[in-house]
Amino acid sequence: MSSADLPVGDPAEPGDPSLHPVRAPLQGEHVRLEPLDPKAYAEQLFACSNGDLETEGLWTYMPYGPFEDLASMRAWLDPMAGSSDPSFFAVVDEGSAAAVGVTSFLNIDPVMRHLELGHIWYGPQVQRTKVNTEAVYLMLRHSFDDLHYRRVEWKCDSLNARSRAAALRLGFTFEGIFRKHMIYKGRNRDTAWYAMLEEDWPLIGANMREWLNAVPGTLSLAEMNGVSKQE
Repeated sequence: MSSADLPVGDPAEPGDPSLHPVRAPLQGEHVRLEPLDPKAYAEQLFACSNGDLETEGLWTYMPYGPFEDLASMRAWLDPMAGSSDPSFFAVVDEGSAAAVGVTSFLNIDPVMRHLELGHIWYGPQVQRTKVNTEAVYLMLRHSFDDLHYRRVEWKCDSLNARSRAAALRLGFTFEGIFRKHMIYKGRNRDTAWYAMLEEDWPLIGANMREWLNAVPGTLSLAEMNGVSKQE
């Protein structure tokens, strides 16, 4: 068999190496994503994520945290603010004007036109609200509509049931488990991989906009995105 007879992939154009996610605010109706500024947001981020065992449960599947005091959290935030990959953002709730969590673009590859959304966490007061959905929507819109990336990934510990449910609810497709992928906090992590492709985005983006504009409780984004389990 000659090389001319072997199957090959569909034609695809590499991306522009300069097309990285912006280091500028991404504005929504309910949230605003601001490039991480510890001077502006460290106190608010510490207050919403530390202080009692229930709140500090949000750090269970993160490679860092919880933090003993504001100074220790600030010591983590300061170098993260200057990182380009991951590129960190504070999630600011427009209702309270307070930072309520953090998110990031990471594993950014503009030539191959893909990236990952990760380092995502929120204080308990905004979990199960429109905050996470709109934050992810803003990042997906920027990735697909502005940067013309082909693929956006979501990865988490395979034991993190909440993150895995969120990925499906938001329209990501499960691609498999990478066994013994990482060691963090002295324990094994098998990683669940999810992805959304550029051809998935028009419908998923429309579903997210409809859900964000609806009266809370009247629509299930999971069902709109083909997931049978209720939100």
